[in-house]
Amino acid sequence: MTQWLLRTFAEKQPINDEATRRNRYGTVGSAVGIAVNALLALMKLLVGLATGSVAVVADAANNLSDAGGSVVSLISMRIAQKPVDLEHPFGHGRMEYIGALGVGVIILLMGFELAKSGVESIVSPAPLAFGWVPFSILVMSIALKLWLWRFYTSVGKEIDSSALLAAAKDSQSDVLATGAVAVSMLAGHFAHIAIDGWMGLIVALLVLKAGWEVCRDTIDSLLGGKPDPVLGQEIVDMLLQHEMILGVHDLIIHDYGPGRCVASIHAEVPCDGSLVGIHEVIDRAELEISEKLNIPICIHMDPVETGNAETDMTKAKLAEYLHTLQPGLKLHDFRRVPGEDRINLIFDVVIPAGYSDTSMLRDRLCEYAVTLDPRHRCVIRFDLDYISK
Repeated sequence: MTQWLLRTFAEKQPINDEATRRNRYGTVGSAVGIAVNALLALMKLLVGLATGSVAVVADAANNLSDAGGSVVSLISMRIAQKPVDLEHPFGHGRMEYIGALGVGVIILLMGFELAKSGVESIVSPAPLAFGWVPFSILVMSIALKLWLWRFYTSVGKEIDSSALLAAAKDSQSDVLATGAVAVSMLAGHFAHIAIDGWMGLIVALLVLKAGWEVCRDTIDSLLGGKPDPVLGQEIVDMLLQHEMILGVHDLIIHDYGPGRCVASIHAEVPCDGSLVGIHEVIDRAELEISEKLNIPICIHMDPVETGNAETDMTKAKLAEYLHTLQPGLKLHDFRRVPGEDRINLIFDVVIPAGYSDTSMLRDRLCEYAVTLDPRHRCVIRFDLDYISK
């Protein structure tokens, strides 16, 4: 069904680029959510009013809010596709994160309401009205919401849409909430056990957890959370395929919305190489990453000395010692500058975000360098690792 909907409505006309594909898939995904939720809300409202079932009417209101969430997703995705302008030179992609945050807030509100209703039912239990017609409507709603959850998840992953993935979490929460109402109705009718309050409270906690996860992930994206390490490693691997690039560091990926990243990185190149030749290699590397990964990237060249046995040996020993102090730490931009009475060792050490013991690390490295040669003096700068786990 998912593929048929996409072929029929999203792929009816040729898709020439990724932006068009995301726009059409996102529009179909949100429109299907609006249609399904609005249909469920109307059916439950009519059945609830006809049978006098408060539970079914309440579930109808919930579906109506879900339709509103799909409208939020649709609007945010359409705004996110707007081209760059003078006020927004990096585009409007982060609007999709704001839409996902809106859906997350709706999920949290639903969770709070469920928790409130659950506590009230525990304090003042009352039997749920049972009828096969409203019960059948609830079962059908669960089936449709399960399908909608899978639909949202499939389309959301296909186009990396945080808004649709948030809507998938919302549908998952609805399945739990409606399922709790159905189980409570059966338990009350056949076993005469009033468990709807406790069921509602348990489901409320699960719904609140889902809402918190959606809000947390989207807030991280808006605040500048850690980029995808797989993407970072892909960029590094592509750069290291070029012969003149000896090493890379200081990779930063700026996220301006799904599919809208800009990157910068430092590349170590031989200091005795042809400046024009190295520049041509850097240009080719930038173009290759831009075309294959759709990421504009700026590469800064760091010239490093090659072929000096003393420099290579000192660097290798310091790198090995650094690893014994803290596995995973690396050094780069290593230079050995001899003077009359001292030899300056100038290099950078890459540390993870939140690492606080740089003073100890600096002292230990300086002490070890002196054991290699009493004339060694270290000049160390610490860089943050924005990518690695």
